Amino acid sequence: MSTPPLASAPEGPRALRPLLDTVLEALDDGARARGGPLPAGGPVAVAARMRQAVGDILPDRGDPHALRTLVHAIAEGAADPAHPLCAAHLHCPPLAVATAADLAASALNPSLDSWDQGPGPSELERSVAGVLAREVYPAAPPNPDSLVTTGGTEANQLALLLAREANGGTVRLVCGANAHHSLARAAWLLGLPEPVVVRAPAGTLDPDALDEALSRLTGPLLVAATAGTTDAGLIDPLPEIAARCAAHGARLHIDAAYGGGLLFSDRYRARLTGLDAADTVTLDLHKLGWQPVAAGLLAVKDLRDLTALRHRADYLNAADDSEAGLPDLLGRSLRTTRRPDVLKLAVTLKTLGRTGLGALVDQVCARARAFAGLVDEHPGFELRARPVISTVLFRPADATDTTVAAVRRALLTDGRAVLGRARLDGRLWLKATLLNPATGPDDLAALLRLVAARRATLVEGHTPR
Repeated sequence: MSTPPLASAPEGPRALRPLLDTVLEALDDGARARGGPLPAGGPVAVAARMRQAVGDILPDRGDPHALRTLVHAIAEGAADPAHPLCAAHLHCPPLAVATAADLAASALNPSLDSWDQGPGPSELERSVAGVLAREVYPAAPPNPDSLVTTGGTEANQLALLLAREANGGTVRLVCGANAHHSLARAAWLLGLPEPVVVRAPAGTLDPDALDEALSRLTGPLLVAATAGTTDAGLIDPLPEIAARCAAHGARLHIDAAYGGGLLFSDRYRARLTGLDAADTVTLDLHKLGWQPVAAGLLAVKDLRDLTALRHRADYLNAADDSEAGLPDLLGRSLRTTRRPDVLKLAVTLKTLGRTGLGALVDQVCARARAFAGLVDEHPGFELRARPVISTVLFRPADATDTTVAAVRRALLTDGRAVLGRARLDGRLWLKATLLNPATGPDDLAALLRLVAARRATLVEGHTPR
């Protein structure tokens, strides 16, 4: 049996070219077979179709058509974030140029746990990390930095770890009721005390309630604020929170996994005023940055905080190698093997520039405002509030929470539209998270018509499970 061709040089490009044609054709055919933003039929039907399409996943003899078969099956069974009616989550349609860069990263397969596994990629990561850190901290002395992560969850965990180590091995998290679940989970994973949860009656952290909590607490404290909540896209009052932290000597972390992309926009950057007061900031460019997963970062104001991550493994960063000038990469992540996710970030930043990325941010924010306007003008719907970023919460007027949930599930089962859900003000809302710059006014109107039509078919008390 001959050896299967490898993805990298010298035969890699020749081997990949026909395979890419196969993949692209299967993606196209699978999307056509799906016919909408989500496969129809619900979990049971989708699972049955997948099992039938895949068949024996480990046959005795290999299947030369496996690539086409499986890519077609996964495309047919996928949720497509590029479809204008797929608007449930912070799940963006990736840019083609970023996806192409990700292919190059996969073909070369460097690992950023030691310099000799990725000499060029490690330098590229250092450069991009510095550039993005300076976007967050344009005037921070002496040198801000950032670490590439798998997303907001890992970045938040690292932020708590750095806070703990900066405070002698212990810290207590203080966060709003609106904070992302990963923060409390990180406190649990790190063995920290039970977090103190401060009220957020309007969906954002209340500075006066925070001040009250900080006044009665002792010991090292870490306040976590949010710039772009997952449920409604709201931004905490960052300058007021930073002032309270400074007054009480508390460290500040800001989870800007969603809202951090506003930094690229001249129009919306001011909504992040106060971001640079934080000791650490979570960014996540596979949300408002149009990157394939994963593309997270943790920005750090003071480079010295990263000394807590230093680690020695002789086969990766022997002391004499470090003394001889080989860069030490183990202190840039809690992970060992790391793929060069920085390549797609670098390609996107350089290809689009600040203006191009800012235009995409402005477009999706404009789409959210337009959709909110349609909802507000429609007598059959209720709008919760005008969007702060690109999330719109709405619900059929006079519907119960049971009906709201049933409408969403019915649309998912139909495969016609993908909406999220959020519970605020004691009520359940449909959530449209608009991250597709190509979504147009007709798409927005069609989405609202679909929801209205599905609502009309459901009878209170007799809704499908």
